[in-house]
Amino acid sequence: MHEELKINTMTKKILGIIPARYASTRFPGKPLADIGGKIMVQRVYEQASKELDCVYVATDDERIEKAIVAFGGKVVMTSVDHTSGTDRCAEALLKIQTIEGTTFEAVVNIQGDEPFISPKQIASVAKCFKDSSTQLATLVKEITNTEDLFNPNKPKVVVSNTKKALYFSRSPIPYLRGEEEAHWIEKHKYYNHIGLYGYRADVLLEITQLAIGQLEAAESLEQLRWLENGYSIRVEETDEESHGIDTPEDLERLLKLGLI
Repeated sequence: MHEELKINTMTKKILGIIPARYASTRFPGKPLADIGGKIMVQRVYEQASKELDCVYVATDDERIEKAIVAFGGKVVMTSVDHTSGTDRCAEALLKIQTIEGTTFEAVVNIQGDEPFISPKQIASVAKCFKDSSTQLATLVKEITNTEDLFNPNKPKVVVSNTKKALYFSRSPIPYLRGEEEAHWIEKHKYYNHIGLYGYRADVLLEITQLAIGQLEAAESLEQLRWLENGYSIRVEETDEESHGIDTPEDLERLLKLGLI
């Protein structure tokens, strides 16, 4: 009876995809970096598999493909020409549906450089698709210090009363007129964007056909392309930290935190 119930849960139709590229200017071969005896992408895969029944790594590199097969993971090869993880997810979705012989209602794009990602965060995004009207979903986290608020590398999000993203920006938004910047964090609840995306399957295939718009070109944030074209992005709040790794120094810093 338990197995029958599991088959009917939302995770059966939610596909987890981990885009993984070998090439990286600041950290070449990052997905294969050793973290306590396991490669980085394996740790991401294992965390995602705690929440989702079907998880694949989508890569364009045979070294990564070989490493995934070696630890028993599922992997699909994709084009070397993709410029974003979203584009890679779209190609992977079509291939994986053929491999698995099934269709998926939604896809969760899990960053390949977050080996300590919380399964609860993945669940928060996946559960958004219990509502059939959800087109896209992501996470935000309250900003608690002024440094993060004014850091252009940490995108901010304005959220509506109905939990929809109104706008994403590298600037602190909204601007608090008449208040000193040092006190903004005390006067308003600001949010950082956590880069974990969910897409309804048909919407994923649609948004990857859109041309880059003025907003995305200005801010270099792909989610603005979706908003500019009228798509809605459901937002859930998390209080858990996100630990992305962009450089070898980032990895050393996280290891010192004792996360493994």
